[in-house]
Amino acid sequence: MAIQFNFVSSMLILVLLSISSVEGQGGGGGGVIDVVARFGAKADEKTDLSKPLLDAWKEACASTSPSKIVIPKGIYFLSTATLDGPCKAPIELQVQGTVKAPADPGAFKEPKWIAFNRIENFKLSGGGVFDGQGTTAYKREGCKGHDYCGSLPINLRFDFLTNAMIQDITTKDSKQFQANVLGCKNITFEHFTVSAPDESPNTDGIHIGRSDGVNVLNSEIKTGDDCVSIGDGSKNLVINGVTCGPGHGISIGSLGLFKNEEPVDGVTVKNCTMTNTSNGVRIKTWPGAEPGTCSNIHFEDITVTNVSSPIIIDQKYCPWNKCKINEESKVKLSNISFKNIHGTSARPEAVKIICSATLPCENVELADIEITHSGPTGPAVSQCSNVKPKVSGKQNPAACSAPIPAKPTLPLNQ
Repeated sequence: MAIQFNFVSSMLILVLLSISSVEGQGGGGGGVIDVVARFGAKADEKTDLSKPLLDAWKEACASTSPSKIVIPKGIYFLSTATLDGPCKAPIELQVQGTVKAPADPGAFKEPKWIAFNRIENFKLSGGGVFDGQGTTAYKREGCKGHDYCGSLPINLRFDFLTNAMIQDITTKDSKQFQANVLGCKNITFEHFTVSAPDESPNTDGIHIGRSDGVNVLNSEIKTGDDCVSIGDGSKNLVINGVTCGPGHGISIGSLGLFKNEEPVDGVTVKNCTMTNTSNGVRIKTWPGAEPGTCSNIHFEDITVTNVSSPIIIDQKYCPWNKCKINEESKVKLSNISFKNIHGTSARPEAVKIICSATLPCENVELADIEITHSGPTGPAVSQCSNVKPKVSGKQNPAACSAPIPAKPTLPLNQ
């Protein structure tokens, strides 16, 4: 993992050096493109930024030398925008202001607000804010009795990018996922801020799927769902220095629901802090559905404070009771470690490792676990099923020492 991370970092540094040379350029392509000065964008919260931004992007994308598009300070309205590649040279989009989405969910024809598509050597920066204005959508009107509305727009979509840096950017109050990463290779989020209320449903901070070499570094995520969720086909991921809460923790999955899911392989979550979350570090797979694999997963140096389920493998994941709960998961889990995880649990079940009876978890390690619980139902407990973990260092609660109840306690939030 370290080799992969260092290589990715080196590649990104080269990209950023090439982009930083833009400042001194001008004339025949490239240089700095100010959407206000050049294309008449207005920071009046009502004039649509879409055309000025797309015009600036068209010019930058056609340039054979690096370009920087600047959205200056101010508050802008943007109906929607898809910024397509491939482009001829590196591009930086520097957002200094606040960009607001339509508040009405009905204004969107597709489940996206701003999308970046098939771009190589791209940087999004500037300290700006993307405000999805999702409060109305959180009521989930017309969502057929559960809290998932697939047609709602995602604030930021990153689709099929190669060598990208998302740095010093805030996304807030998205109507669905805050950021979605699909089919990307070598993309880093650094000093990325997510802000949404804990009652905002299905607002995963960063959802990652079918991508290779994703880094989430030194970022703060507050949302109503998983702070980071990792879907099938994800490999060589590093999540380091993330603070999470409120939210549902850092989750791999859910896996095994759909046909032809790709393996998850190589995820390191390190130096992260979870506060007042429903889960800490979690792997979740559906029972009785489709086959898959998840391997080489490492959770290390994690601090949990008042977290309902600090350590959890749940191969009976069944939100809204829409599953074959009496069947076993067909997703094979192997080479998984939980090391130096400490803090406090909001419920007695501090450690819960529930694996598949037909495909038991293999090579699971618990090392230096120190999680306490104080409450009327007793001290913290550790429950295991269909797994024989390797245990080392301090274990509080004692590893796998508590029986599994006939009706296991369900997570507070799915």
